[in-house]
Amino acid sequence: MTAIMGNNMEPRSEIALAVSGVGRTFSDGTVALKDVSFSINRGEFAVIAGSNGSGKSVLMSIIAGLDEPTEGTVELNGCQAGLVFQDADSQILGETPAEDIAFGARNCGLKKEALAECVSMALEQTGLKERKDAYARFLSGGEKRRLAVAGILAMGRSLVIFDEPFANLDWPGVKQVCGIMRQLKEEGKTVLVLTHELEKVLALADRFLVLSKGHLVFDGTPQDGLKTDLELWGIRNPLTSYRSLEDMIWL
Repeated sequence: MTAIMGNNMEPRSEIALAVSGVGRTFSDGTVALKDVSFSINRGEFAVIAGSNGSGKSVLMSIIAGLDEPTEGTVELNGCQAGLVFQDADSQILGETPAEDIAFGARNCGLKKEALAECVSMALEQTGLKERKDAYARFLSGGEKRRLAVAGILAMGRSLVIFDEPFANLDWPGVKQVCGIMRQLKEEGKTVLVLTHELEKVLALADRFLVLSKGHLVFDGTPQDGLKTDLELWGIRNPLTSYRSLEDMIWL
């Protein structure tokens, strides 16, 4: 079953990200992506869902510039992408949040007063001002993801990509991450979230895309996506309700 809906055909100036005919085949012959095409407009919040092995992590790596497609193109139209890794610890390079944020901004050419102002603004935007001198690796999971976003903002990135942002988070951490996502949306940032935990973030989305076995099988609104049989693509529909203890068994 394929439920591809109309791709955005907005004027080019409105497009932040254009993925055209992207495929990725590994050296052992494994096809991770096949002829994937879509575009994301500036200021749009898009969720890309898919089960394990669907190709979403490979797609994320290509969009972020960490990998190259075997075929097709990815074009960032006047913007740069920043990636919040699933393993937030792997992104921490400074001993404190202030030092960590400064690391990337300094590599982008900021110095002295401009650097200090940029770091202060990023801490304020992400709610980490009171934690700026804490030991970064002792932050909570949600705080570490907020720190990653702060670093991205300090480097002037306008496209923020979250790769499985709720992995290994407790409930307070989930709320923290959802809060920063909502804030980014309100500030007009372009946001791309790759996840299978739709119940935590789909309500924030303007667009909903689904990958299955390397193919883009749905591209439309969240409302239309929830009307499809998501389980065909290995995704649990978040509208499933619980009325009794027995309903909580995922069978």
